[in-house]
Amino acid sequence: MKKPLFAFCAIFCGHLIAAEPTLLLTDDFARDEKTPGKEDIGNGWTSNSGWRAKGHQQVDLIDGVMHVTKHAEADHGVAIFHNVEFQDGIVELRFKLGEGDDLGVDFVDRELKTVHAGHLCMARVTNKALTITDSKTGGMDNKIRDRRQAGDKSPELAALLKTKTKAFKLDLKPTDWHTLHITVSGNTMSVKIDDQPAGTFSSEGIAHPTKRMITLAVNKPAQVDDVKVWRLK
Repeated sequence: MKKPLFAFCAIFCGHLIAAEPTLLLTDDFARDEKTPGKEDIGNGWTSNSGWRAKGHQQVDLIDGVMHVTKHAEADHGVAIFHNVEFQDGIVELRFKLGEGDDLGVDFVDRELKTVHAGHLCMARVTNKALTITDSKTGGMDNKIRDRRQAGDKSPELAALLKTKTKAFKLDLKPTDWHTLHITVSGNTMSVKIDDQPAGTFSSEGIAHPTKRMITLAVNKPAQVDDVKVWRLK
């Protein structure tokens, strides 16, 4: 019995057609805090200001833009969290950095106890460089982190950590808005800035099966807008 043509397409062609991305999050920050001067990001976002900055406001919504500034009393960079869940996915946002400022997009699984705070992998941008890091099998692996905190400066450990990160030069104009587009697929993270390829890095930790959260990580001031997250797998 002959099978209909569409049946053959479903069997043999289906693998050639990528599934449509599923939009998990979109936020243009077009809102105000309920209480002026009190951090209240809304739309499912939280931050570490309560325990790292003694409750001082570090995230402020102004004219539809998220302004992030580390408080003078903070003992850690600003971390802004949103739950998402995917294996492969895309994060896109617009950002503006001043001279010397930075912005990281960290992929996290807090249920994974073999790494510090669930850190899996990260893309960090300044106006001068993009850095992509495999944290899971690199510096945030608990055993490696313990060695570093104990003062291990062995050539063997340094060589291992060098394989877990890759840097790419950038030349972004300070105070201009730019678009950051990050794709995580298998063990590879690819980054575009303003629709131009900026860097690609492959490492085993990037392939962790469940990214449960994204974190926007800021050590110096940054402005962020129009965040979107899609699940590919």
